[in-house]
Amino acid sequence: MELNPLSGNPLRTRAEWQSAVRALFAPLLPQFSAGGARLRLGFYGQGWRARFLETKRCGLSWAHRLPFGPAKKVANAYDRAAELESFARPLWGLVPLAAGGGDFADWDLYRRGLSSGADPRHPEYWGAPVDRDQRLVEMAALGFALALAPREVWEPLEPRAKANLTRWLLEINRRAMPDNNWLFFRVLVNLGLARVGAEHDPAAMAAALDRLETFYLGDGWYSDGPVPQRDYYIAWAMHFYGLLYAKLAAEQDPLRAGRFRERAALFAHDFIHWFAADGSALPFGRSLTYRFAQGSFWGALAFAEVEALPWAVLKGLALRHLQGWSRRPIFTPDGVLSIGYGYPQLHMAEKYNSPGSPYWALKFFLPLALPDTHPFWQAEAAPQPALAPVQNMPHAGMIVCRDPESAHVFALAAGQHARWLRHGAAKYAKFAYSNVFGFSVPSSGRGLERAAADSMLALSADGVHYRVREEPLDARLEAGALRARWQPWPGVEVETWLVAAPPWHLRLHRLRCDRRVWSAEGGFAVDRAGEEAGSSAACQEAGPGLALARYPGGASGLREYFGQRVGEVVAVAANTNLLAARTVLPTLLGQHAAGEHWLACAVVAIPDPARWDRVWAACPTCPAWFSELAEPI
Repeated sequence: MELNPLSGNPLRTRAEWQSAVRALFAPLLPQFSAGGARLRLGFYGQGWRARFLETKRCGLSWAHRLPFGPAKKVANAYDRAAELESFARPLWGLVPLAAGGGDFADWDLYRRGLSSGADPRHPEYWGAPVDRDQRLVEMAALGFALALAPREVWEPLEPRAKANLTRWLLEINRRAMPDNNWLFFRVLVNLGLARVGAEHDPAAMAAALDRLETFYLGDGWYSDGPVPQRDYYIAWAMHFYGLLYAKLAAEQDPLRAGRFRERAALFAHDFIHWFAADGSALPFGRSLTYRFAQGSFWGALAFAEVEALPWAVLKGLALRHLQGWSRRPIFTPDGVLSIGYGYPQLHMAEKYNSPGSPYWALKFFLPLALPDTHPFWQAEAAPQPALAPVQNMPHAGMIVCRDPESAHVFALAAGQHARWLRHGAAKYAKFAYSNVFGFSVPSSGRGLERAAADSMLALSADGVHYRVREEPLDARLEAGALRARWQPWPGVEVETWLVAAPPWHLRLHRLRCDRRVWSAEGGFAVDRAGEEAGSSAACQEAGPGLALARYPGGASGLREYFGQRVGEVVAVAANTNLLAARTVLPTLLGQHAAGEHWLACAVVAIPDPARWDRVWAACPTCPAWFSELAEPI
């Protein structure tokens, strides 16, 4: 049975948020090492061998998940880095708690850990950082702690401990860094050292800030380095750290601080569209195991005194987001945040995830550094304001849509490529992403149930092994539609158009192939809960030109326009979807000889199946320009 540290907490007031931080930390306390420098989470104890096999099967790095046992098992650098990560990330919540005057009983433990971990002669030494090292990431939380909570983490340290910690942190100025948001870690470390009067490197900090400026795209949007991804790292990294800097360095660097504030205010008016009226957000992109870090941007605006939206609206956005996550089964049985998204799930994880990675979610609690007299805390949480049902986002290559009768938000996506990332195609290149229906990642094996190709057109040369869009050859937003060209393999090319018509969306594909191919086009995956034998709450229908599935948790379906394909409802492999462990997927199937083919369909999913008949009967007619492009079919 899962222990939920947030259970029973309304999460409405500053005091309740303070209690939440302490409750989230409490399950971690017994896992600290004797010297306090290592937090030993992960697969340990009875059954760890089975979990080892499961981890390997899912393709994850076991080095970050090794059970803590004899010293020889944890002596390598990967274990030290993972245990430092688990030690450091809770500070993203504990430091604002302290900065705002909140009680926390275990600062002695953290001071002991800082003294031990930075001491090369101590058995729990974190190790010397190397180029592009995970330790450099976790240094940011320590720099943040020096800047906001020096009375807890710096001033009580012995002189030797201060010298060791300074020396260890300064390595971030001598090590190569990825050319992306990591540069902000160098900024935060030097900013923290400067604020406690320790040695730091102003030139390295300035160079990092200057390089970060080059990633600004306009209209409030950044790229996370010279890459195509436009995901949550723009909110919880580029803007979050920029707003920290804007507040902490306002006096010494007022022009840059002003730019960071202005850009964040612009971004807020786009980013709000990624959230539904109930506070839930679109799952999209990498690092989704950080969960309620998705909403950390709203609190960062408050921290930096940026009223991009009325304070009551910002507070409502933040409260509803955290409250929604508090009701999900996201913890391990002992109350530790799990790897996963809507539930513990290793399939979706990235290779850089360790057991402590999810605690970056505590960045959400930055507003605790503000006094209770701040207007963010004094405001009454307001509902989400009325938003356009269709919002174009050229920088993200998206059209964000809202169901006018529910809290369903979905984004049509032109496709971004992330070949370096595990399941990059599923996380960036699907046709649509939904806050209610999530998205799925493929599992090992063959066949449609393993391909888990929701919101994709999957193609096969043998009817068994399927390929999907991994990256577009080119993509653009034109005349209200997203248009992208992609190639699953040489000799097969697809051009796709996506059109918003909430709660529906429309898809048109031109398929050119030099051989016979099989196609399977998936709608949104639906939670199978309620399919017990004889249950009237679940139904499926599939046949020529249509496929639908209706369950208590929602309904999903596709209607074919050109009549070439046959529907099927696929029972997808378990634990592939981010929000539901067991799903079914309405799918349109086709076989196509060598040549040119046009495929078109309307797709819909709604969270309230009671209105399904009405919505399904109101399928949009085929746009005239679909037919004009496809003639002769």
